[in-house]
Amino acid sequence: MAGNVGGFEDPPADVLAAAAGAFGLLASSVRLHLMWALSQGECDVTHLADRVGGALPAVSQHLAKLKLAGLVCSRREGRRQVYYIDDPDVVTLVRVMIGQLTARSRQGSAPVRLLHGTSD
Repeated sequence: MAGNVGGFEDPPADVLAAAAGAFGLLASSVRLHLMWALSQGECDVTHLADRVGGALPAVSQHLAKLKLAGLVCSRREGRRQVYYIDDPDVVTLVRVMIGQLTARSRQGSAPVRLLHGTSD
């Protein structure tokens, strides 16, 4: 049963499931770091691996999952695979979340309290 609160109708179950899947992918600190890096601009997989401190095959797998979910896009430039975020709303979401948690951390308050560990 869909609700209507404050003029907003609840989204359908399939939309909520898709959103939960996307947020689940971002529950990995490595994938979130990749999204943060890509929110700054496009980058090839080698530079992304260097930036996040990951092995190239592992970073490629993370990027493949993000691409499959539609969170990142890629294109080939010669022998390089270049990744980017094509949706400005996704860029905004990542920047706002990381920005808010960074600001909280700098103010000395705990950014987030984990209840069940991490998903990495």
